Amino acid sequence: MKLDSAPLGISGITQSEVELELKDSNDFNLTPAIAPSVGPVVADSSQKQQSALVVFGTTFVTIFLAEIGDKTQLSTLLMSAESHSPWVVFIGSAAALISTSLLGVLLGSWIASRLSPKTVEKSAGVMLLVISLMLFWDVLVGH
Repeated sequence: MKLDSAPLGISGITQSEVELELKDSNDFNLTPAIAPSVGPVVADSSQKQQSALVVFGTTFVTIFLAEIGDKTQLSTLLMSAESHSPWVVFIGSAAALISTSLLGVLLGSWIASRLSPKTVEKSAGVMLLVISLMLFWDVLVGH
């Protein structure tokens, strides 16, 4: 192998051709440099797809557990019993939940583009604390 030759990527010589040339030459002290392999680009997209599934599953389980048995579900149950039209109540309540979820996602996306996650976390904690104090105050003053 000549020292003044072009790099492998430019000269069009494959790695196996270089190794054959080195075996045929009398200079056995030279060893071919092997570049580290680069991982496939396709693996990155499967990781994103997997994380989307994880986000979907986490969101579904969290919202399902939060909504089951709450006042919205009880209202839907009562409206279905009173109207004797369960499918119409189901479609109406599903459309309302989808709409409120869309508003939550759009608002969350807008907030995430303007504030850091730590600021959002601290703000949510402060708001929940203020709501708790207001409810506690209502209980104390109400009696």
